[in-house]
Amino acid sequence: MAGRTGTASTTTRRLVIVESPAKARKIAGYLGEGYDVEASVGHIRDLPQPSELPAEMKKGPFGRFAVDVEHGFEPYYVVDADKKKKVTELKRLLKDADELFLATDGDREGEAIAWHLLQTLKPSVPVRRMVFHEITREAIQRALESTRDIDTDLVDAQETRRILDRLYGYEVSPVLWRKVRAGLSAGRVQSVATRLVVERERERMAFRAAEYWDLTAEVAAEQDADGQSFRARLARFDGRRVATGRDFDDSGALTSDAVVLDGAVAGALATALGDAGADLGATVTSVETKPYTRRPAAPFTTSTLQQEASRKLRSNARATMRTAQSLYENGYITYMRTDSVALSSEAVGAARRQAADLYGPEFVPDAPRVYANRSKNAQEAHEAIRPAGDSFRTPAQVSGELRGDEFRLYELIWKRTVASQMADARGSTASVRLGATVPVTDATREAQVAGRDVELSASGTVITFRGFMAAYEESRDEDRHGSAEDGERRLPELVEGQGVLLSDVLADDHQTSPPPRYTEASLVKALEQQGIGRPSTYAATISVISDRGYVQHRGSALVPTWLAFAVTRLLEEHFGQLVDYRFTASMEEELDRIAAGAEERRSWLSRFYYGPEGLGGGAGDDDGPDAAGARSGPRAPSPAGAAGEAVPAGLKPLVDDLGDIDARDINSVPIGEGITLRVGRYGPYLEATGEDGEPQRASVPDDVAPDELTVEKARELLATQSEGDRELGINEATGRMVVARAGRFGPYVTEVVEDPPADEAPAKGRKKAPAKVKPPTASLFKTMQVETVTLDDALRLLSLPRVVGEDPADGQEITAQNGRYGPYLKKGTDSRSLESEDQLFDVTLEQALALYAQPKRGRGRTATPPLRELGDDPVSGKPVVVKDGRFGPYVTDGETNATLRKDDAVESITPERAAELLQEKRDRGPAKKPARKAPAKKPAAKKPAAKKAPAKG
Repeated sequence: MAGRTGTASTTTRRLVIVESPAKARKIAGYLGEGYDVEASVGHIRDLPQPSELPAEMKKGPFGRFAVDVEHGFEPYYVVDADKKKKVTELKRLLKDADELFLATDGDREGEAIAWHLLQTLKPSVPVRRMVFHEITREAIQRALESTRDIDTDLVDAQETRRILDRLYGYEVSPVLWRKVRAGLSAGRVQSVATRLVVERERERMAFRAAEYWDLTAEVAAEQDADGQSFRARLARFDGRRVATGRDFDDSGALTSDAVVLDGAVAGALATALGDAGADLGATVTSVETKPYTRRPAAPFTTSTLQQEASRKLRSNARATMRTAQSLYENGYITYMRTDSVALSSEAVGAARRQAADLYGPEFVPDAPRVYANRSKNAQEAHEAIRPAGDSFRTPAQVSGELRGDEFRLYELIWKRTVASQMADARGSTASVRLGATVPVTDATREAQVAGRDVELSASGTVITFRGFMAAYEESRDEDRHGSAEDGERRLPELVEGQGVLLSDVLADDHQTSPPPRYTEASLVKALEQQGIGRPSTYAATISVISDRGYVQHRGSALVPTWLAFAVTRLLEEHFGQLVDYRFTASMEEELDRIAAGAEERRSWLSRFYYGPEGLGGGAGDDDGPDAAGARSGPRAPSPAGAAGEAVPAGLKPLVDDLGDIDARDINSVPIGEGITLRVGRYGPYLEATGEDGEPQRASVPDDVAPDELTVEKARELLATQSEGDRELGINEATGRMVVARAGRFGPYVTEVVEDPPADEAPAKGRKKAPAKVKPPTASLFKTMQVETVTLDDALRLLSLPRVVGEDPADGQEITAQNGRYGPYLKKGTDSRSLESEDQLFDVTLEQALALYAQPKRGRGRTATPPLRELGDDPVSGKPVVVKDGRFGPYVTDGETNATLRKDDAVESITPERAAELLQEKRDRGPAKKPARKAPAKKPAAKKPAAKKAPAKG
């Protein structure tokens, strides 16, 4: 057994249970004889689906939620089906143990896992709760020496969260199924995250761009021997500040007294200033220099790690957390789910020593840096995320052990941690202003700018001591106004009154930009700033709203779908408080109060579900809601963060009193000029009334974002898809017209077949009319469009399937066909995928035979190279590889296949973990096929009674 240490002996045996096999293997290496280290592999119990409840419970108080909402919100937990074997194994090990150590993570979820283990295993031996925040020999030893009891307050907070999410989802999701679309889900955090993305898109849809011009010039000092120049921008014109993008609101209106330059004025200024040369007489009107200081960023929390990994490593939140989990479990970093920016004294000392060794003692400040959390919701008793150990290993020292994403993320964490204890970056910032008068010319008179004063400005920062920047510099999100800090730029030495020369004067046209869409990084930041959810859940939240079809990724941007608009509108209008940002944040504060022991979970759940008075006015005991119901319900904090008014209604009253919801209205978004977008069962479509009074409809392609669906774009889609058939020409082989159409499942080409003439109607005595001829059809390739497809293109498409040739081995015909899942070859019942649609017309018989010579994989797909090679399996001795399968990545040794779990990353899975997955699959044996019931026997037909023979007489 991989997690067992020591041998059978008379010494005390201790069973240590952790969550993951990787964690178990690492810890087992640090413990001495007498310890068995096993993994629960995450949670072992959860609330079942109501349909999975025992028959006798389905009609009782647990039947709806697997939670008894009428008697103290008691949950009914069951051991997960795939964990029953694990629980049996743990119970067997526990029989031989003298002590039980529950060593799950020290946060709420880890505490709940430990509690569930305790409730399920029911140990008769002493139980110790063992907590550590990094997996190093020293940390494990310290944890063994300072065990504690299970923290029931933390367990209560986690159980409250689980029950809360069950109630929220099971009450609200069915409303979405009935009014929007089946299979949708609502959630406490996911619905609010979706609303944030939708609201940003609404801002973009309402946005109106404003136009403004600016002017820049290359500036050099007169008689400057070095010839150093710099770029300056027009700052003031005729004594007034020149408008930039920040001077306009999102409706395009000017919000300040700045002067807006148009093209004519900007062009005349550029020409006049550029042509004047030395005669312009431009001079330096002011020079300001001030010290520049920049402090390092705090060490990583879960949230800032996700944000920075997104910016610097282009890694999404889920991948970042998966990689961080692997680094933690293998002893490279401290626990990766934390809100804290604090470092232990050992970590501070390690960072300072390493900074001094690598960069020099002058790069380390005299006193250690201390960071404080800015978020009022920060909790969890962990350190910030940092390299593990009392002394850090540099990226160079782990480069032989870590590869790919794991190495890059470790390097990022190491740099941030070391930089956080380094000295400030120092330098100076210089700002210079230049003045001139516009020359008087015919052009400047015509533009009414002659003789006006202009002022140009430039600034530059010179870093004289890089400090922490020698190790690390934090990235920043996109700024719609382009106001990111200037990079290091040195201005020449200038003095007031000094003459300067302008050249390369350019007038530039600009338009204001709409608010940028959320990226995963900026959405995580917004959720944390508003106190919504917990950073440890953000990765899962973003994955859920993507999987549910609420957002799509366009590059790094999150684009809401029209489905998200419909869902958000329904929730805003009928469950407003549940998607209110302050109310959702207040729930986190209340959960924190439960975790701190300042709030009782049953009374809180009663107020959340039934309203401020709870069930029956809040009175009750262990068989009902607590008497603590006299307190106010979940509260929305005021802007200052204090408690506000009590929530007017609970979840149940909201759902019970929804009234009539007009599903058609909820799923409609006015576009303008009588055009409406509707969210239909098969996707979004446009609806309008044509000039003839007939309704017009057109589907909206997935690649058209909501803010791009203007009235003009909508009319274009309606015109294109409402024109009906686009005639391409006659197919000479059949004499029929070939047309292109926009169909429900995409654009296609077909031939027009006339209906049979009336004289071919069924004649007397004929049972049915002659069968209608079914016209040939073919879907357009992805590169084709209805508006541009030609007759030749259509005839080639209609010629499919194409006969490629015969297989000389068996004489079977091979054809090239275009199917639902893409282009493929077919030989009898054997099919193989082609790489591109164009291959349908040019794949040769030799190429087809080569494809059929390769092993088949999945839906006729040919074998592809493995994603990773992991060496030989210790059991079978065969090479183990990671492959991509129909149901996701899996490991195989050619005999046994094992699907990777959700916490296993292709990039970071180890040979040991692969061997463990394969062995688990072997132990389970082949999947049992459900027994097929024998068909019921038909009752034997009764034979007619035999005639009696006449009596002999």
